[in-house]
Amino acid sequence: QAQFVESGGGLVQPGGSLRLSCVVSEGIFGNTMGWFRQAPGKEREFVAAITTGGSGNYGNFVMGRFAIFRDKPNLTLFLQMNNLKPEDTAVYYCNYRFNGLWSDHWGQGTQVTVSS
Repeated sequence: QAQFVESGGGLVQPGGSLRLSCVVSEGIFGNTMGWFRQAPGKEREFVAAITTGGSGNYGNFVMGRFAIFRDKPNLTLFLQMNNLKPEDTAVYYCNYRFNGLWSDHWGQGTQVTVSS
């Protein structure tokens, strides 16, 4: 079964930065990987994805503030988040895409709180 271990979240002031990490099981790292987030009372939403070739795409709200990248030898997916805003507050999850669909298996996520 796929395993995700997300980390790197925390409390940061508006305008600050965080780098999220997700260590994944080897069997799934060869797929398109992505980040999602879920704020209280809201549905989970897409944040970013990266293909095996390194091409990234982002949710409209990102507007150049985030960067997704992967460290293949260490089976780790990253999300560098800059210029954070209070509306970025959410639990962030990583996931992978298989046969055109995102997995329905989720890890515990990592909490990001942006507040002064």
